[in-house]
Amino acid sequence: MSNYNCLTMMILRKCRANYEELTSLINMADCMAWGFPRFDGKGLLINARAESATERKTFRDSVQHRRCIIPAKGFYEWDKSKEKFSYERYDAPLLFMAGCYNKYQDQERFVILTTEANPSVSPVHDRMPLILEQEELEDWVLDDRATEYLLHKTPVLLKAHAEYEQMSLF
Repeated sequence: MSNYNCLTMMILRKCRANYEELTSLINMADCMAWGFPRFDGKGLLINARAESATERKTFRDSVQHRRCIIPAKGFYEWDKSKEKFSYERYDAPLLFMAGCYNKYQDQERFVILTTEANPSVSPVHDRMPLILEQEELEDWVLDDRATEYLLHKTPVLLKAHAEYEQMSLF
């Protein structure tokens, strides 16, 4: 498809289902490329800060009118010493990240909305994806009145796993 670091992800735009149905819908979901082109043409913007997305010209219209959900098993963050940590839900096989999308040169592209890290992520990184609960999915995609509230919510606590441990000789 394309040669971006993360080529495409499965996006669900309609979410009136339980976890099992959502999992089976992933195979039918639309593919979009990850990242909005930067205004200077140099690279991609892959994330948008939830707290300010409605104030930034690049994201405002997309957050207001083209919201989407990115289902994933989990996500990764790296700490300051470049150690990789994975994060997953304790209570479900999938987590749902809030996103928004737009069309660039006849291709739909998305960004993941991020928020201040909760206590499970903050020891590693100061930001994390905005995680939605199953009962919030329909509101995120379809209810413009719920957007502002959901943009400022604190995500659920997640389980962390260090992908490797750095060895020390001392």
